[in-house]
Amino acid sequence: MSLTVAVQMDPLDSINIAGDSSFALMLSAQARGHRLFHYAPEDLNYSAGRVWTKAHPVTVQRVDGDHFAFGDPVKLDLGDEADVVLMRQDPPFDLGYITATHLLERIADRTLVVNDPAQVRNAPEKVWVLDFAQFMPPTLVTRSVDEAKAFLAEHGEIVVKPLHGNGGKAIFKIGRDGANLSSLIEVFNTAYREPHMVQAFLPDIVKGDKRIVLVDGEVAGAINRLPGEGEIRSNLAVGGSAAKTELTDREREICAVLGPELKKRGLLFVGIDVIGGQWLTEINVTSPTGIVAIDRFNGTDTAGMIWDAIEARVAARG
Repeated sequence: MSLTVAVQMDPLDSINIAGDSSFALMLSAQARGHRLFHYAPEDLNYSAGRVWTKAHPVTVQRVDGDHFAFGDPVKLDLGDEADVVLMRQDPPFDLGYITATHLLERIADRTLVVNDPAQVRNAPEKVWVLDFAQFMPPTLVTRSVDEAKAFLAEHGEIVVKPLHGNGGKAIFKIGRDGANLSSLIEVFNTAYREPHMVQAFLPDIVKGDKRIVLVDGEVAGAINRLPGEGEIRSNLAVGGSAAKTELTDREREICAVLGPELKKRGLLFVGIDVIGGQWLTEINVTSPTGIVAIDRFNGTDTAGMIWDAIEARVAARG
């Protein structure tokens, strides 16, 4: 099976190929004989029922500084000329991101979009997880200083973060004395129109924040991300380090509950975050990462697993 694959993502010259999951997916697709195109989400167009983009044919190689080569740009009809669209641009999950899901939804009956754009739109990382509150730490979603103060009084130490943030950015720990909580909520209220997420601080974060990748509802592997010195954040993008890990019984329970729902929704490539072996904090569906580190530790081929699932879905469509 040779597929035409359009990859909607950030500029290729800005990525770190050593750990970038989108690049790993592109390498794997190319090795299978699939034809790759690259375009930016802001280049999407719609008219008369058609969705198209200016896209570059692209080849990739794992060579730092010379990792991609573009052909001449073409007008690519994503509904008629592409078999698969990989929606892989990084958040923020803003109106630009949401609009791209609306446009891609219009071709989803003809072209396989991974992940399903309507379900991505309906499953923001820190909002959809609320459907699985039985696995979450104590959580408050609010813009209210008074509600945040009451939550702090109940739980002693808390973490405040943007509801639609990503990559470990703008995550703050507030101690028992509540110093700067009011000021922080004021700043957040100025910077963001939506509510913010407030959670009980989990001391187990020092043991790591596990990223578990699920492919079509099945566990593909996991890494444990450890915070850097003086940090509570373990995201690799902000200085965390990766370590080999195994799943706990509780984590397997979480995956068993999530898996069928992910499969049903067409969320084919998902990364969940679990702290302390038991606390689910996010379900990442927009542009999950971590597969390069998982494969390095486990000797697996997660990108290949994802393409197996994509090819099976395309074949099932006939």
